[in-house]
Amino acid sequence: MSVAQISVFLENKAGRLADVSRELGKNGIDINALSIADTTHFGILRLIVNQPERAVNVLKEAGFTVNSSPVLAIAIDDEPGALSKALDALNENQIGIDYIYAFVGRTQNRALVILRVEGPLEEAGAVLSKAGIQVLKDTEVYSI
Repeated sequence: MSVAQISVFLENKAGRLADVSRELGKNGIDINALSIADTTHFGILRLIVNQPERAVNVLKEAGFTVNSSPVLAIAIDDEPGALSKALDALNENQIGIDYIYAFVGRTQNRALVILRVEGPLEEAGAVLSKAGIQVLKDTEVYSI
């Protein structure tokens, strides 16, 4: 039910994001989604890639501080208000959201969203499925 998200600690200086992208690209690893949160001195780059285990190894070998953590990927109708259905289901079950970002691809008129929630992913996934929200398997996400 979960998808592996790669998190990379980056110094906040010119070229570091390009360095990550270059390392992944020259190793044939495709970036499907990304988010970056930064401060004055550093940033956390969050990535969904098609080969997460390989990406961790490649980036570590290139000297980056990297880890992998599970997140949920959901498909929602690509129409106004569709995201609120998923968020309402989580809220009604007292499941908080640590962060959320959108996936860069679309499939079959669906928007793809990455969620990091408080508590067990299995519980959140079950709540979302019960609410009619499609929770994607890792293989579905990595193949997009």
